[in-house]
Amino acid sequence: MLEDLRQRLRMDNEPKESIDPRARKVWMISGTLGSIILLMVALGFYVVAVIFSGAPNWLGWAALVLALAYFPWGIYVSPWLRMRFWRYELRENELEIQHGIFVIKRHLIPMVRVQYVDTEHGPLMRYFGLTTLSISTAATKFSIPALPKQRAEELRGEIATLARVSEEDV
Repeated sequence: MLEDLRQRLRMDNEPKESIDPRARKVWMISGTLGSIILLMVALGFYVVAVIFSGAPNWLGWAALVLALAYFPWGIYVSPWLRMRFWRYELRENELEIQHGIFVIKRHLIPMVRVQYVDTEHGPLMRYFGLTTLSISTAATKFSIPALPKQRAEELRGEIATLARVSEEDV
């Protein structure tokens, strides 16, 4: 029965390449920071609502409990699920990106629509040697997070070359 469930949850022809496993560490650290900030906001709400304004005591406690309940999600569950569902595949005429946790989104980006390709990384990603690759079209911007720096540079060059070749064919 478990295998049947796995088969139904698996998407057919899923893109082949996944992002770097170090992404989980980056997302765990940012999830921890986000959870701490959320807890501070909830604590501030508790102090203002309950102590100063005389709101019902349960309201402040509910905010604190919800903030604490977010900790396991932001630190453990979300990074694991994001890692599981982020996929991409570069083909000659298109780039396919798949992501999402509850709603899985799949994007096919035709090379003829690509206008430019960028790489970017913040301090945390830079520390782990990871880069986000951004692909822009006339309509929107797509990104593939947490690629090793060398792989992101290779992909950027390949996409730029394929996009130029596609423009010449049109």
